[in-house]
Amino acid sequence: MRLNSIKAAPGAKRARHRVGRGIGSGWGKTAGRGHKGQKSRSGGFHKVGFEGGQMPLHRRLPKRGFTSLTRRYVATVRLSEIERLDVEEIDLLTLKHAGIVPTLALGARIVKTGELTRRVKVRGLGASAGARAAIEAAGGTVEA
Repeated sequence: MRLNSIKAAPGAKRARHRVGRGIGSGWGKTAGRGHKGQKSRSGGFHKVGFEGGQMPLHRRLPKRGFTSLTRRYVATVRLSEIERLDVEEIDLLTLKHAGIVPTLALGARIVKTGELTRRVKVRGLGASAGARAAIEAAGGTVEA
């Protein structure tokens, strides 16, 4: 097989309908738009979710929850990832250099996933209650 001999399977490519090209084409006159009305006219369309003037669904339903604007800039760090690091003091810059946290991260939060067997000093990072307990049980400290 050669690259210049590759073709689509027979019947895979069909010619598109060319509408408004006369009565013989089967798509003449109204060109599949029906008769009259906003949708039959050129440029005549309305925004997505428009319900003919009725209050749209997205406005009838109550607002719920909230989206944090900073969430994507706060990274999650596991205890098992901290275990693999060869440093005593851990802060955001250390995690960035190690490639555990993205360079765009403005903060990090340690979660209790995995185990920590050595003593570490965590500075300037958040930690869940379980992670804080695990770090302190290993003889380390967590400073906010």
